[in-house]
Parts: sequence; structure tokens; C-alpha cells
Amino acid sequence: MRTGEVFALTWNDIDLDNRIIKVNKTVYAKDKEENGRWYLGTTKTISSSREVYICDTLYSVLSDYKKLQVKYKKQYGKNYKQYILKEVKNKYGKLVEYKVIESKSRNNKIQMVFTRKDGTYSGTDIIRYPFKIIHHELRLNCRFYDLRGSFATISLRSGCEIKDIAEVLGHKRIETTEKYYISSTYDDKKKVVISFDRNHNND
Repeated sequence: MRTGEVFALTWNDIDLDNRIIKVNKTVYAKDKEENGRWYLGTTKTISSSREVYICDTLYSVLSDYKKLQVKYKKQYGKNYKQYILKEVKNKYGKLVEYKVIESKSRNNKIQMVFTRKDGTYSGTDIIRYPFKIIHHELRLNCRFYDLRGSFATISLRSGCEIKDIAEVLGHKRIETTEKYYISSTYDDKKKVVISFDRNHNND
């Protein structure tokens, strides 16, 4: 999933019983305002709206994380942050996005998946510190978004069809997946030459 898609998730988007994540929106920041700067809008493209299967590892992580979040809610009680969505319309009255707003009201509240311990929703900012550690202490130059490329490359090397990989990534065209998300390692290139050599000698 794209970074904005991951951090736009609410628990209503995650069906643990049927192991499905519904990807249908993205989150983005706007100029800081009095009551929040995060907005939820439609996915990047029509094909980006999709369902992603929850594998065993992800199922275990999400289940444990949901229990932990419930524990934090009880721990913080009334101080646990709650949010609602405010409709934002254009000058023609058409709904274009939703603004994520902190609210004391228990009505129409949304349950964002990825929040801080006290329920504070900080959109994609929540991964800034972890990736700062990755960059400066582990000396790894990568972004959260780069994990999509790793997923695509590993899946292809494992024998998955590129068309299926493209659909999971939310790409309309497999050319996008091939051009921007599949990377070749030194061993991959070495394997190509060795394979050619073996086939050539067999002939």
C-alpha cells in the first residue's frame, strides 16, 4: 500500500474475520489550521481502490495491535483522543474530501488504525521518528514507500504473476510495476548470464 493509503485506514476498513483490507482513500496534509491539518480523499486512481488479502503474519500483527490499542484506550480514559470527519465541499457543493478533526463527542467518531498511545492522530508523520532511526543509526537509506518496490521484486522472484502484483499494488498498467517497482540485484543479473551459458552449452 502507498504511504497515504496505510495511514488513512480506519478499523472499518479492516475485516479481520474475512482477512480483507479495503483500500479506498488516502490521507494528506494541508496548511496547519486551528483544528488539525489532515484530510482524507479518494485514492490516487480508480484502480487504486482495491481489496488486499491479510496474510498470516499481518493478521497476527493487526490482531495484537488492535488489542493493544484497546488497552491504551482504557489506560487513558477520557484523555484518549477521539476524531470525527468533517465534510469539505467545493464552491459547487460537491463533496471533495474529509477533514480529520479532534472531537469530544462520541457521536460519528472514527477509529483511525495508526495513532499514538493516547490516540493522537498524526497522519504520515507517525513514521518520521522510526525512519530517522533507520537513516541515521542503521545507515539505511530507504523510505516507507520503498517497501512497495521490495514487495513487488520479492513477489516476482517468488514466482507470482506480474499482473497479480500490479493489482495488489493498485496499478492500472503492469508497465508501471515493471518500470518503477521491479529492481534487479547483482545476483539476478548473474543468474541470467549463467542460465544463458548453460542453455547455450546444452545446444
